[in-house]
Amino acid sequence: MSTFWSIWITVITLIVIIGCAGLLYWCAKDKMGVEEGKSMGHSFDGIEELNTGLPKWWVGLFVFTIVGCVIYILLFPAFGGFGNGLLGWTSADQDIVSKQDSIERAATSNSQYQREVNKANELYAEVFKKLTHDEQGQYIAVEEVAKNPEAVKVGQRLFLQNCAQCHGSDAKGFTGFPNLTDNDWLYGGTGDIIKTTLMEGRNGVMPVGGLLTPEQLEGEGLQNLVSYVLSLSGRKVNAVEAQKGKELFGTCMGCHGADGSGMQALGAPNLTDNIWLYGGSRKAVEETIIHGRNGVMPAWKDILGEDKVHIIAAYVYSLSNPQ
Repeated sequence: MSTFWSIWITVITLIVIIGCAGLLYWCAKDKMGVEEGKSMGHSFDGIEELNTGLPKWWVGLFVFTIVGCVIYILLFPAFGGFGNGLLGWTSADQDIVSKQDSIERAATSNSQYQREVNKANELYAEVFKKLTHDEQGQYIAVEEVAKNPEAVKVGQRLFLQNCAQCHGSDAKGFTGFPNLTDNDWLYGGTGDIIKTTLMEGRNGVMPVGGLLTPEQLEGEGLQNLVSYVLSLSGRKVNAVEAQKGKELFGTCMGCHGADGSGMQALGAPNLTDNIWLYGGSRKAVEETIIHGRNGVMPAWKDILGEDKVHIIAAYVYSLSNPQ
């Protein structure tokens, strides 16, 4: 937390506490000039108003709350940038600014989160190893692990915890995030390749303009190219536009292939199957060509460890290869 926000929160908190204490003191003072318990001289519908002080239990609860706030502020890091309180407690390492910092700090961190993570890793490490290794201590093939119902269930839980934010709880993805339940794979769908994708991450780049020059896309150039690209998947388009667009597509063949079926070694999509990562409408394809795309799949090897990644890979493999 920055110094500005620490001061901001500190000032507001102290104003509220002091204000509540002052309000309580002011309300507890007898300012009516009438002895407590005596009539105030007012009567409404036969009900006489008496000079009655604040309920003792209410005042006591208010005092307890104020004192509790002060004690909490002293014991815990209520004001972010001004230390960790008398107990030295912290929920996270606030000075970590990169993934590498997080990795290096994990072994020595005393934060509550890291303590819980370390405890869980120690508790379940043998469970993960049993599901992923054979008797000789070697990794069981991802395809074989995918046949183990228990491993698939564990993989599903790990997937929901770490992958569902992008690919959805049903793994069917969203615009820009691949559907993992079909057989359309940008980099390949074998067990080893799925595991490599998870371990090392991916960075799929569609260059701006598809490497075509602005002059080539001027006028009807873009429209012709889009018509040809859409025709590759059997879409109905203007035949004349598609024929002209085929000439421009020659620049795209280096990644997508002469027939547009893609190249998994580069992560270049298959344009013939009518499955579109960023949308298959004419407008969406135009935007892809004009602005390019940059899809990033983060590397998980340092975050989850190989055993967990191996189990997730088996679960993902099972989605498109049901037993």
